[in-house]
Amino acid sequence: MDANALVTGPRTLPGQAGAARPAVTELRLSAYRRHRGAALPLGPMTLFTGVSGSGKSSALEAYEALALLGAGHDLKTAFPQAAECVPEGARPDRQGRRGFGIGCTVDGPAGPVRLDLAVEAVPRLRVVGERLTSGGRTLLATALRDPGRAEVEAAWHTSGAAGVTRGRLPGDRLGTALLPLHVAGRTQAQLRVLAAAEQVVLALRSVFACDPRPHRMREPVAAGPGRLRRGCDNLAEVLHRTRSECGKRHARLAAAARAGCAGTVTDLCVEELRDGTVRALLARGDSRPGTPLGRLGEGELRYLALALVLLTGPGVLSVDQVAEVPAAYQSLTVLADGFDRCLDPAQARELVGLAAEMCARGHIRLVGAVSDPSCARGTEGVSVVDLMP
Repeated sequence: MDANALVTGPRTLPGQAGAARPAVTELRLSAYRRHRGAALPLGPMTLFTGVSGSGKSSALEAYEALALLGAGHDLKTAFPQAAECVPEGARPDRQGRRGFGIGCTVDGPAGPVRLDLAVEAVPRLRVVGERLTSGGRTLLATALRDPGRAEVEAAWHTSGAAGVTRGRLPGDRLGTALLPLHVAGRTQAQLRVLAAAEQVVLALRSVFACDPRPHRMREPVAAGPGRLRRGCDNLAEVLHRTRSECGKRHARLAAAARAGCAGTVTDLCVEELRDGTVRALLARGDSRPGTPLGRLGEGELRYLALALVLLTGPGVLSVDQVAEVPAAYQSLTVLADGFDRCLDPAQARELVGLAAEMCARGHIRLVGAVSDPSCARGTEGVSVVDLMP
């Protein structure tokens, strides 16, 4: 189900400030791959670090899975290899079931809201429990009462003598994202439930997972109004678009190219070829036509791709935002595994500084992973979280 139909706009209760952008401030991995009982704080810019095997990539993977569920996707889409998400050595229950648990906290106009999810991965992928809480009150609770059914039993906070409304929700979806279809919003209690649910969905949906693949970025690509894909393989197409749409940001990108690429760089250009494709070039300020990006090293290509991501926005990146909600209520979160991969120390420091600047402005939030945290230590506005194996 597409969650575009589920979220109609941010709701606030009397006395609440309505301008704050919802943001995930904590990622919880209660039992996920190598993680047990982990509570990872997230600021405007957070970088995970640690030795190989400490769980940097799996933490980002869990965040992306929550984002997919918040957007209305099913469990199979969010966890394509669900059995591998079960912690090693986890014992099955009496019915032979094994699973994992993840969650997050989202701050925003409705105050801190906690979402916790328990998933059965073996023998069948499905939700076995979900809990949405705020201000010490449980707003939604689901449980798998009958293993033979595809639905879970759900109870959400409401008004009246009973205090809760009961029903069934699909066992392969995030119940929080479905609440706007089931809660009328006529009473203050119902509005509280909707405000909390919609805050979580807004924070989770606006995510762009980025992992530039240099070997896919070297060839010319078809020109068009496309948006930057996860692997940044259509970098030249997007540069062709952004160069004419926003001269100020393009100039900032050219400045980043000068700081992070070898030689004297004066501009980033796009050349239209006879076959209708385009290729990007680094202008060197002399009579030469420029250096095609295809000739650059992997580090320079990753650096340029990540700089482009940081300097653009939802209209340029391939991200599924909530069209019905004003941009002032939304915050784009970039997930960047291997943020410093292939980069030399100077490139890594330059990119961290650029990211910190953009995050401080409130344009984006960034959650990434680095192998060498020295590029970020001491940078204002950057939180470095050390993960232990």
